[in-house]
Amino acid sequence: MNDTAVDPDALKRYSFSVWSYKMGEMVSLMIHLGDRLGLYKALQGAGAITAAQLAEKTGLKERWLLEWLRGQAAARLLHYHDGDRFELPVEGAEVLANEEGSLAFAAGAFSGQTPPETVDKLAEAFRTGIGLSYQDLGPNAAHRTERMLGPWTRRELVPNIIPAMDGVVAKLEAGAVGADVGCGGGVALIAMAEAFPNSEFHGYDPSQHAIDRCHEKVEALGLDNVRLFVAGGESLPRAPTYDFLITFDCIHDMTRPADVISSIRGALKEDGTWLIKDIRSQPDFKDNMKNPLLAMFYGFSVSACMSSALSEPDGAGLGTLGFNPQVAERMTSEGGFSRFQMHDFDDPSNLYYEVRP
Repeated sequence: MNDTAVDPDALKRYSFSVWSYKMGEMVSLMIHLGDRLGLYKALQGAGAITAAQLAEKTGLKERWLLEWLRGQAAARLLHYHDGDRFELPVEGAEVLANEEGSLAFAAGAFSGQTPPETVDKLAEAFRTGIGLSYQDLGPNAAHRTERMLGPWTRRELVPNIIPAMDGVVAKLEAGAVGADVGCGGGVALIAMAEAFPNSEFHGYDPSQHAIDRCHEKVEALGLDNVRLFVAGGESLPRAPTYDFLITFDCIHDMTRPADVISSIRGALKEDGTWLIKDIRSQPDFKDNMKNPLLAMFYGFSVSACMSSALSEPDGAGLGTLGFNPQVAERMTSEGGFSRFQMHDFDDPSNLYYEVRP
């Protein structure tokens, strides 16, 4: 037993810090419910309103809404006014309601809590060393990832990011073959297919859940220039096929990233371009500690990214923060690429790498 005396004030501060994370869990659930029930959209532009007025707008029960509204005000997500009136500020609407029009939209990240059975499997992974693939995580994983990353991709990929890659737009407009490896629910894949109808795009993902979701959207949009494959990056064509290829936030999830990079090198034409998007990070943990959201990223890593990267024996296990610029440049060079350029598009969470043979 440690006989060191405990400073009562330090104990209080530490205890408060721990309980603040429990509060964060509860607020996260309330944000999910607000998003799921359309409450933020109902509050958007409504000014200061009562629970009764919100009930009239939504058809939901006033007593439940009042408790939710008070909780959101306590979390400082809504402004509180006399007379039990609550207001979603304009910046709150951008973050919590405006999914299609705001780069700051974040409510989608709260879409669904981790099921207890998944938590049990993660606990077992600490004993066995073998994590869960995205297929193991179920259909909600693809949906949540899509809603979390989709707004930025839909708004920025075609207008700003692809044009920064020398010569790529001209190829895609004329008619080329592109690929999205780790396409998930297909946000980037579909954006490219819609913008460049003369080109053909292939989407690869090892999760059947993700490909099923992507297929539904492709069918609904009537896109005839998309082909989908339930397969990882190791399954790309062995002959040079692609003029443009993207991997968005997925290299760090892969059990065999070096093999995938070699596969990409073989499938990319000699004048082709590979665009990588991956999490902003530094090799030194102390430098990463400057990121105020770092703990969240490590939570993502244990529950999804590193877990996926260790879902097979001897997996690489890079994890959310493991594919930093130095690692990216080294691994692409070892995989046979000779040109590496980093781009910063003011994406708060990601850096972009333009890689060529």
